[in-house]
Amino acid sequence: MTRTRPSRPPAGGAHELGQNLLVDQQVVDRVVDLVPDTPRPLVEWAAGRGAVTVPLARLGRPVEAVEIDERSAERLSRVVPGNVTVTRGDILRHAPPAEAYDLVCNVPFHLTTPVLRRLFTLPGWQRAVLVVQWEVARKRAAVGGATLLTAQWWPWFAPRLDRRVPASAFRPRPSVDAGLLVLDRRTEPLLPTGQQRDYQRFAAAVFTGPGRGLPDILVRQGLDRGDVRRWAREHRVRPDALPRDLGAPAWVAAYGLTRSERGQERAGLRRSAR
Repeated sequence: MTRTRPSRPPAGGAHELGQNLLVDQQVVDRVVDLVPDTPRPLVEWAAGRGAVTVPLARLGRPVEAVEIDERSAERLSRVVPGNVTVTRGDILRHAPPAEAYDLVCNVPFHLTTPVLRRLFTLPGWQRAVLVVQWEVARKRAAVGGATLLTAQWWPWFAPRLDRRVPASAFRPRPSVDAGLLVLDRRTEPLLPTGQQRDYQRFAAAVFTGPGRGLPDILVRQGLDRGDVRRWAREHRVRPDALPRDLGAPAWVAAYGLTRSERGQERAGLRRSAR
């Protein structure tokens, strides 16, 4: 029997949901196709009226559908099969399963940044299939250039852009198109978790630091000019390249310069615990 777990509504009273429901079956089918073929349980954030929930349930895996709107949650609990648990709650406060799982979310556009930030800090999930605004999907997948948020989490997560989703696929129709963004937790991270804070601080300093092109920015951060030149040659970084132009391997290699003995001395960066 499907059950609806109560959850305390968000503080502050009325909540503006701002969700555009998927009504295009081809897009729904593609979302389900992107879910990996594993026995892991599934979590769907912002389940709405179940357009994606019901097809996910047909995969035969345990599904937890999280929806903040009381009427939608009650309706959903009446139409889903027994392998689905409907939880009424805020996706920004939802407690995920303790074991490994996969996540699906048609992200309410006004919650895109907080949802992504929370997702990156949550343990457990292995793949996230997200419907987000088109430009956000492009930026997070580093299409046309990376953002700081993408660069800061690249060593641990691999993003890719699957396709564009037209505004006509939603009701009510939004003013912009969306995109299907797939995030995979790397089975072999490019950096140890213990270096995460130092690396992210380094990425932020490079993105916001002064200089005419990346090599100049890195030297101004205190790195050895010769080391930077060798790094630039190895990774084909032009003198006028910007932080947005780097890929994940180049970011990790640049950070590695700060962890050399010479880099530690020149940059004065704290050595992370190994």
